[in-house]
Amino acid sequence: MSTLVKDRPTVPSSRPLKTGTDGERKLGPMIFLILLWLSLLVAFAVLATLLVTILLDGWPKLTMNLFTNYPSATPETAGARPAILGSAWVIGVTAVMTLPLGIAAAVHLEEFADKRKWFNKLIELNVQNLAAVPSIVYGLLALAFLSLLQVQNKNIVIGGALALSLLILPVIIISTREGLRAVPNEIRDGSLALGATKWQTVWRQILPASVPSIATGSILALSRALGEAAPLLVLGALVYITFDPNGLMSGFTTLPIQIFNWTGRPQEGFHELAAATSVLLMGVLLLMNALAIFIRNKYQKRW
Repeated sequence: MSTLVKDRPTVPSSRPLKTGTDGERKLGPMIFLILLWLSLLVAFAVLATLLVTILLDGWPKLTMNLFTNYPSATPETAGARPAILGSAWVIGVTAVMTLPLGIAAAVHLEEFADKRKWFNKLIELNVQNLAAVPSIVYGLLALAFLSLLQVQNKNIVIGGALALSLLILPVIIISTREGLRAVPNEIRDGSLALGATKWQTVWRQILPASVPSIATGSILALSRALGEAAPLLVLGALVYITFDPNGLMSGFTTLPIQIFNWTGRPQEGFHELAAATSVLLMGVLLLMNALAIFIRNKYQKRW
């Protein structure tokens, strides 16, 4: 017995793993970390300076006249009422056109499409690439489509909504698919095991569980569309209108286009109006982003 114990090979004692803190104390990583924080500090300082400057310049013009008056040749009586209503019209029509189509396309690609088919892979690749295309390209595409339909006046609400819908459609598809992927497969398997069809599983289980992610991505996509001006300028968007948009075929202008118009004027009063309109636009964007964050934190489930 003692011989067996004596001849048994000894196992070398394991050494504790290094934590890796020594690498962070070397000169190279320390320089990189300092440069990283310095770049973030400079970017934040520039952004804060820009926001404070715009707020100080536009604060005197943040009155009810900005919301109720029409554009004018004199900055004292000018307002952004048509731009505010035009933005509401265009973004509303864009949401109605884009959200059902984008969510339906994402559900088909994620839940029903055969990912082994080459054309489905091609569609997924194109959707991912289209999300990074410059916005002006979508304006040119909408312009070509309206010209194909022989529409004479292209500066209409439905035309602007078409351009912005093409812009945010890939973003909505991608964000919706990410929300669908976050739902565990056990929910799908359990629903199917209880006798539900594939469509019943998607409609009653998968979609309700992914609503927070879908809503967050949709709101962020619409906020991006609200701040776009290039696609609308390609369509010949008006920079000076004195009427309220009242339909899909009505002419319009938006807040970014109105800001673009006033910043090109030589009078200082118009520059203050542009700053005030910029503050209004940033406030709306912050509210939309805050709503997206609230929905995500309030209703998102931890699987």
